[in-house]
Amino acid sequence: MKITKIDFAKFEKRYLSKEDRFKYEWVDGLVVKTVRMFTQSNLYIFFNLTRKLEELNAKGRFYTEVETWFENSYRSPNISFFTEGQAKLFGKVNQVPSMVTELISDDCPMNAYNEKLIDYRNAKVPIVWFVFPKTKEVHVYRGKQMTICTGDDICSAEPVIPGFLIAANAVFS
Repeated sequence: MKITKIDFAKFEKRYLSKEDRFKYEWVDGLVVKTVRMFTQSNLYIFFNLTRKLEELNAKGRFYTEVETWFENSYRSPNISFFTEGQAKLFGKVNQVPSMVTELISDDCPMNAYNEKLIDYRNAKVPIVWFVFPKTKEVHVYRGKQMTICTGDDICSAEPVIPGFLIAANAVFS
């Protein structure tokens, strides 16, 4: 099978306005197609994280599906945290999120998510969470270090979001 790369202008024209059940990312000239995870069945995770953020009066907020450059990759993480300072620069300068959360589908190809993790790490995203709704696990990455949270284990977004500590089961409740 021949793999054809396309330039970003063609990608932008062909894929960014598509309205289907998929999201499209551009990775070094290749189009990556994945199922959109923000359906009503997963939206509660976003609400639970946002509620915790609001309790802390944090200086930033979570956004869903924000298209962002991570070096040579144009991706749209399921949930991104941007500080107020970063938000003021939206539309002027590309802002790499301070935290990224990806919701992992039941049929996800883990190699694809590992490639995303490498992109996030290379772009110096301090904290990345991979959330597995089916198994109710949260994998918290800080650089090359990973912590797996389940049940009453505390998942942390510190120091990016001071005080952001939430039990894994509260992410899924």
